[in-house]
Amino acid sequence: MQVYPQPDQPDAPVVVVWPAMGVRARYYRPLAAALRAAGMAVVVADLRGTGASTPAPSRRSRHGYAELAGDVGAALEALKPRLDGRARLLLGHSLGGQAALLHLALRGGDAVDGLALVAVGLPYWRAYPGRRRFGVLPYTQGIAATTALLGVWPGWGFGGRQARGVIRDWAYSARTGRFPQLDEVDTEAAVRRVRTPVLAISVDDDQYTPHATMDHLCAKLVSAPVVRERYTAADAGAPLDHFTWVRAAGPLAGRVAAFAAGLPRR
Repeated sequence: MQVYPQPDQPDAPVVVVWPAMGVRARYYRPLAAALRAAGMAVVVADLRGTGASTPAPSRRSRHGYAELAGDVGAALEALKPRLDGRARLLLGHSLGGQAALLHLALRGGDAVDGLALVAVGLPYWRAYPGRRRFGVLPYTQGIAATTALLGVWPGWGFGGRQARGVIRDWAYSARTGRFPQLDEVDTEAAVRRVRTPVLAISVDDDQYTPHATMDHLCAKLVSAPVVRERYTAADAGAPLDHFTWVRAAGPLAGRVAAFAAGLPRR
């Protein structure tokens, strides 16, 4: 985990950032700087098998979404001395947002005060606009079939090197619009029970999780207070897509800080 220098306020809210599939923690340095400038303490974790998290996925790797969700809990436990007495926020990008949400669904939200989802959505093929939806299903299922054949996803043009379980669970969501059952738990029902406040921000010109896929995900959060927003190129003052919003995150970081400031105090 990358732990950034504390802001001047000793009791500043802490935000733990969870990256997108195949994206290293170091990519989020501009976001971390913007969040810190907005008055937040920042930690950025690598997803399992990416960046500083070793070993890299191989044919022996069996982990999937359940283990990624468990890693969120393990990181929070390791950070407990830094978190005690302070507001705690998870910020997830793409797959990192799904892992953070699944942690809350499967393990409970007692250790977390709020969840920010940025450029997150279930990649359900029917949720994509226009004719684009008809390419999503063969694309995602083709990746899943290749991964099943090879025993690992090599990262050919998408997502970096990934364990077969991660790709299996991702492809299931793309095919069905639902989270897979994890650890013998009805994950869809567990997500509906999540009560942690959520800030859900979709991003303009997102090639992987356009606005409608975030709407599809938010529709599952029937028990949580959800603040639904869009981050536009006009807001950012720069072109945006699924990844480049990180480099133009100043106004977005302000929204996250305002959301954190409004959370109930511990």
